[in-house]
Amino acid sequence: MRRSRLTSRLMATTLPTAFLVGSVTGTAIAEPMIARNMSTYGLPGGIETPTAEALPDGTLGATLSWSDYSQRNNIVFQAMPRLTTVLRYSRVEGINDHNDLGHIWDRSFDLRFQALDESGWRPAVAIGLQDFMGTGVYSGEYIVATKNITPTIRASAGLGWGRLAGKTRPLLEDGDQGGKPQIDDWFTGSAKPFASISWQVNDKLSLAAEYSNDDYMRETRNGKDGDPGHLNLAAYYRFGENYEVGLYSLGGETFGAQFSFSLNPRRSPYPSGLEKAPAPVRPRPAVSADPEGWSGQWAQDPTAQPAIQTALGDALAKEGQVLESMALSANRAEVRIQNKRYIQQAEAIGRTARLMTRALPPSVETLVITSSADGVPTSSVTLNRADVERLENTQAGKIADAAVLTDARPYPGDLVMSDDLYPRFRWSIGPYFDLGLFDPGEPLRYEVGAEARASYEFMPGLILTGALRQRAFGSIDQKGPGIPGQRGEHYTPEEYEADPSLETSPEGVPRVRSDSRMYRSDSPTIPELTLAWYARPSDTIYTRVTAGLLERAYGGVSAEALWKPVNSPLALGIEINRVRKRDFEDVFGFRDYEVTTGHISAYYEFTEGFAQGFTAQLDVGQYLAGDKGATISLTREFANGWRIGAFATKTDLSEDEFGEGSFDKGITMSIPISWATGQPSRQRASSTLRSLSRDGGARVDVNGRLYEKVRDSHSVKLYEGWGRFWR
Repeated sequence: MRRSRLTSRLMATTLPTAFLVGSVTGTAIAEPMIARNMSTYGLPGGIETPTAEALPDGTLGATLSWSDYSQRNNIVFQAMPRLTTVLRYSRVEGINDHNDLGHIWDRSFDLRFQALDESGWRPAVAIGLQDFMGTGVYSGEYIVATKNITPTIRASAGLGWGRLAGKTRPLLEDGDQGGKPQIDDWFTGSAKPFASISWQVNDKLSLAAEYSNDDYMRETRNGKDGDPGHLNLAAYYRFGENYEVGLYSLGGETFGAQFSFSLNPRRSPYPSGLEKAPAPVRPRPAVSADPEGWSGQWAQDPTAQPAIQTALGDALAKEGQVLESMALSANRAEVRIQNKRYIQQAEAIGRTARLMTRALPPSVETLVITSSADGVPTSSVTLNRADVERLENTQAGKIADAAVLTDARPYPGDLVMSDDLYPRFRWSIGPYFDLGLFDPGEPLRYEVGAEARASYEFMPGLILTGALRQRAFGSIDQKGPGIPGQRGEHYTPEEYEADPSLETSPEGVPRVRSDSRMYRSDSPTIPELTLAWYARPSDTIYTRVTAGLLERAYGGVSAEALWKPVNSPLALGIEINRVRKRDFEDVFGFRDYEVTTGHISAYYEFTEGFAQGFTAQLDVGQYLAGDKGATISLTREFANGWRIGAFATKTDLSEDEFGEGSFDKGITMSIPISWATGQPSRQRASSTLRSLSRDGGARVDVNGRLYEKVRDSHSVKLYEGWGRFWR
């Protein structure tokens, strides 16, 4: 019986979810079997066949392989201890498309779940989906078991469907936009066995052999039946901890080469960092040694607080903190700081607490450290000074138990702002690098240039920000959108500007992103020029209003409100934007297209179980093209600040209206600069990998959205990094 469309769509979303939920029980059994080698498909495996191995949790890596049949570029991420994911971009020989080049560039995505680990006589067992959301060139499914025969010999055997059984499923026909799970094909047709064996000769060298039923009929015989199976051989050599090269033979008919590398966000090149050691806690003197300080009479002196605040502000500035304001009484002190240096807010709070013990008179027992983001207080950590003195040389968890985290007071009247803090001007000049990957016509696109950025803070919460870019070189040139029916062909900029009707696709969808390359220019550009106002009208509500040139393609007004209690893993937000499309050449000019967009958002940070460290986000609303729908995102964040995530957007646009890919999806990565350099910094290198730039599901790129500003100093994120409190 054929499944209904609704059933198929439900399976497309629930099966991958089942992979995730299944890891709850799987993780409880044992640690996963760790891989020895990577296959040409970018997964732990034999040569081209899969195994039931996994990578160390959190590993991010890449595998590049070349042979006469294909060139595969794989990005692998061990999303959970038992869940391995791969994004693949391949040049497949022997298949033609509209370009008639004798090959195609194909995008595909794999999931593998290790259901059981090896235990006693029982082998490790995994189930996988290969190319389950692409054109179907490599489409297949499998169940595989792996067992250690000796400490150096490991064997695998399994059953495969589709490509793994030597059966190539029909490629997507013209008009089928692809990019969605082909559920009706999963585990269908006859299955065939495959097997592999690997020998770890020594710490560096390993050998592998496998039996495979993939006869490369598309690549070598244009779809004609080939031999029923063949033997593949390979040798791999590992150098360093993270690199591996390999040579392999496929059926004795062709040879290939492979290079793999991996890194784990948990393992920094500088695990302890290279920052200067903080000043030690200064214990208070005995009462007899400073009776005036202990009595609190100093608080009656009007010159006491200004002197203390100036000294503390100077000390904090050397630690990369801005002392915005301070309230001081005989037994209590509150400081509001803006962290400009440390990726973990806990480290900024810990260093502030140490300096407060050195600057404050001994009668001050209660220390309140309030974190601030762009002039808006986000949380307060209250400490007893005696606990700071007593626990300095103990584990950070003990001071965490002694601390109290609360929502900051929005408008305390006793705070005194530091002198000469506002207005404040800051600027920087540096390179920029834009990268485009996985486009079928242009596998690698890039642009390099210089960017100057500046900000002017008039007062707490009111900030003028601007950027100026000058392109130096690159392959991302100015061109119009693709010509319908002529894949790979584009309108010239002159043709596109001369015909306003082209700004809407033949299906009637406004070109809100598919003409983004029209904004590429050799002339200086202003990608951003905005005035933003951040505020906090209540204990748990934050607001933002941003106006100006919001991004390179749109200008207008963006308003946002966020509900986020400090100790809650849940946050709710709403955003509305009224924007107009910017001119392609005149950086201050605008085009005719104008639209209102907006979303209601929910955020949830998982703190327990298999999903600990993950943040889920759901956005529902209207997008730039006027389409309505939802975006779901799942991001994993490590204690050192690494973030790796994935997102998918589905709107009310039909597959024909959306175009190739069927719906928007991609991968996000954000790497703290401090992880690679060891030097403390809040700067990040971030990138979004999506296969195509489509008009459906597009949002305005507004800098300074509230959730990322607020969450650093709230409970989940703060305590995840609390291990650096005493750093």
